[in-house]
Amino acid sequence: DDAHSGVPGGSVVGDQAGLFGRGTVGEGCDREDLELPGVQRELVESVLETGTPVILVLLTGRPYALGWAIDRCAAIVQAFFPGEEGGTAIAEVLTGAVNPSGKLPVSLPRSAGSQPFTYRHPHLGGDSDVTSVSSAPVREFGHGLSYTRFTFADLTVPPEIDTAGFLEVSVTVTNTGDRAGAEVVQVYGRDLVGSTTRPVAQLLGFHRIALESGEARRVTIRIPLSRLAATDRTLRRVVEPGDVDIWVGTSAVRALASTTTLVGEVHPISVDDPRETTTCTSEVHSHA
Repeated sequence: DDAHSGVPGGSVVGDQAGLFGRGTVGEGCDREDLELPGVQRELVESVLETGTPVILVLLTGRPYALGWAIDRCAAIVQAFFPGEEGGTAIAEVLTGAVNPSGKLPVSLPRSAGSQPFTYRHPHLGGDSDVTSVSSAPVREFGHGLSYTRFTFADLTVPPEIDTAGFLEVSVTVTNTGDRAGAEVVQVYGRDLVGSTTRPVAQLLGFHRIALESGEARRVTIRIPLSRLAATDRTLRRVVEPGDVDIWVGTSAVRALASTTTLVGEVHPISVDDPRETTTCTSEVHSHA
């Protein structure tokens, strides 16, 4: 009946936690592929073939390859192992009682052949002319949908920063949808020239902000440059001078980008260097 009424159907799949082979995930429970355990994929595809809009809920301890499902399902909820209140939390998200704002702490792979992959990969660890198989994930690190929409504007980054100093990134976040929600502002960086190989992206800081419909706020995130430290060829953790790409987004994908230059001497990182980011917000305007 649901297939004809347009009412979405639910499909809950996932893992059985265990140890040393007594489950599908957990210590000592390794996998030769990244397919859903057992016949769960067959179950989901059978429901999809009926024409019923399917919301796929994943209760898993690892990310599975979902290239076959990502464009066929009406929605996918990656709940991981949510604990004893997980059922209530999932129900509130599915019914709209709660507007979700969670973000992926991993990338969702397209296939097992694209692994191993991390958003922090070096340049040749991603798609390039020297690989015949795409490593691009179906959903990137930091991705997460909401029942409303957010936009970023007016990114400001200082043109120069001392290698022993702080990076202050400011951006205006606006809720352009018709209901209240929360967004996670994510700041990433890429050291363009280093004495050792640097990743194409590093998460430097983030801040969750709740906004009413039509509301906009200015968010400033203060990031210690120790977050950009790398191990040099003498095995020291250092911050090196040079150009750095900085961008913000709702995931690791760039929304707004700028460049800053780290100036001064190579700064060795010690136990006394600051590590934590701090955040301040100020109200800009509201059209609600």
